[in-house]
Amino acid sequence: MKKRALLLTFRWIPIVTIFALLLSACGQSDVQTKAQPIKVGIVLSDIGLGDQSYSDAAFRGLVKARDEGKIVFEYREITETKTYDAAFNQLVQEKADLIIGLGYMVKDSLEAVAKKNPDRKFLIVDETSELPNVASITFKAEEGSFMAGVVAGLTSRTEQVGFLGGAESPLLKKFEIGYRAGVQSVKPNAKVTATYAGDFGKPELGTKIADDMINQNQIDVIFAAAGLTGVGALQEAQKQHRFAIGVDSDQFFIAEKAVVTSMIKNVDTAIYTVVKGFADHQRKFTKKDMVFGLAEEGIGLAPIRVVTLNPDQQKVMDDLMEKIKSGTLTVPTQ
Repeated sequence: MKKRALLLTFRWIPIVTIFALLLSACGQSDVQTKAQPIKVGIVLSDIGLGDQSYSDAAFRGLVKARDEGKIVFEYREITETKTYDAAFNQLVQEKADLIIGLGYMVKDSLEAVAKKNPDRKFLIVDETSELPNVASITFKAEEGSFMAGVVAGLTSRTEQVGFLGGAESPLLKKFEIGYRAGVQSVKPNAKVTATYAGDFGKPELGTKIADDMINQNQIDVIFAAAGLTGVGALQEAQKQHRFAIGVDSDQFFIAEKAVVTSMIKNVDTAIYTVVKGFADHQRKFTKKDMVFGLAEEGIGLAPIRVVTLNPDQQKVMDDLMEKIKSGTLTVPTQ
């Protein structure tokens, strides 16, 4: 009897093992479900991918987070959805954990959808919101524009420099005001002419505005913060043997004989940092309103090319940069 009981015991071992493996597999399935990457949706700016600045930079930040296994993401372009409202609603329907709106112009639509979906998390770039489920990324664009102005002031030979904005708005006014202050910090008598194109997507308009600046106002350095409209201005500056300053990303390749530097707004770095933090903290933001400036490496300048600054000029640039980073110099915004 003992022998038979022993045999029966051994016959049960494989069955118990099978149940253990099944339970283990179920447990692993639960872990894998919980470890699934965060689903992110983004509504790009008006021009969308290929703008060679804003939208492209945001896309790079999400690609980096995706490649590290932190997220998966979808994007919407207005050329396809026709309206911001439709774009945000589509991402809600796709059950995105985090929905990003790129640019101040999407604020009304983003907030309207966020109010209807209080359990969903939203993030707006270049604006802020009072809604509890909307976090924000903003940049101290005036700091980078100030440094762009310093470069323009040191580079200009006519002491006539230009600023081209895509559309007149509180955000772009910060660019202009910071730029103006930077120019005049090194060339107090320099004149800064500002023009707003009213459009971010027309290179031919940027070409015309740059031509007018150069031939009517003797402007020899143009800072273009105007998307594809600005691309036209950079290329026209090169055509007429003048200098230019790009924006958002390093735009040297657009006009390699003209672009001295670019005011880099590291949208990719900021979005990557915030999205990574959201994923690492169980779908929660570390802060509601996140601000990136020179000190936080959210703003900066591309390498100086085309011209060569002498040691004294370089020291002026370095000193002003350090003062802004340390807080001993505050760049005006109005």
